Parts: sequence; C-alpha cells; structure tokens
Amino acid sequence: MGWYEVSDGEVTLSPLTLSDVDDHLAGEDDALARWLNGGRGTRDTVEAHLRRCMREWEADGPIRAFGIRIGALAMLAGTVEVQFNQPYLAPDQVNISYGIYPAWRGRGLAARAVQLACQHAVARGARRAVIRTDTRNPASAAVAERAGFVHLGRQTEEDGIETDWFERRLPGCTGE
Repeated sequence: MGWYEVSDGEVTLSPLTLSDVDDHLAGEDDALARWLNGGRGTRDTVEAHLRRCMREWEADGPIRAFGIRIGALAMLAGTVEVQFNQPYLAPDQVNISYGIYPAWRGRGLAARAVQLACQHAVARGARRAVIRTDTRNPASAAVAERAGFVHLGRQTEEDGIETDWFERRLPGCTGE
C-alpha cells in the first residue's frame, strides 16, 4: 500500500513527510512533548522520526503516522498514529495515539482525527481500536470518550506508567 489519505471534508489525514518538520517544531509544546514525544524535538530528531514514518509507509509496515491537516490549505494541526501488529494488542486490534498542537486544541479535532484513523484501520482489516492514555492525562482520556471509546480498565505498562485502556469496536468509529 502506498500513500493514503482520508478526510471528512475539513479534517484530512495524510502521511507525514519531511515537509512537516518546521510545522511540527513550531507546534510542539511542553504538553505534547511530555505525553506523546517523550521530550522536545530538535530538527535532527524530528527529521529522523519523519524518515522512519515514511519508510513505514513505503514498506507497508505496521505503523501509520498521519499528519492531521485542516482546511483547503492543509495546515498541520497535529499527528495521529495507527499501530497494527503490536505485541500488546490482540490480532484484530490497532492502537491509536494522537497529539494536537496548542493553537488547534479545544476544537474537537483530536476526536475527528481518531474517527478518520478508525476508518483507515477498518480499511486495513482491523476490528477493534484501542487508545491507551497515561492516567495523569485526563484530556487524552476525554478525547477517547468523545470518539466513542469505552473504558476497559487500568494497566501498568512495562515502563511503569499507569494507563487507562479504551476500546471501540470497528467499523463503529463513525458513530454507529
């Protein structure tokens, strides 16, 4: 599978590319660095990450990293990732993670991006999507709930971080 794009008419998910480096660096804040990236990015680390993302797409790998793009100008508002075939998932599950840049928060974009990511997952054969949120990040848990995910429980991950697990059966990610 090559490049992929999915849209609801205003929000579009498309693969991240090297042209996203500057927008990502400009959009990254302390919250995004803490909850999603594990630390502030530099030009070198962001370029390396985007190259890995592009290789995953080219190789039809298990990780699909999308830019969340808004409107006709396709302004980068954040990222969403769909992970297939991960050791902590059942064979029919995908993990979805997301981050919205500060200027775009509070507009419901993360939940819409999750809905679109679910559409991508269904197209690739997934039957269930999970979202794992750090228990200290209630905003991320709220996105999962707004996107129709149900809280399954709490788990301590291998790195010692306590997470809440949410799940949604697919193709129900569009409100079915």
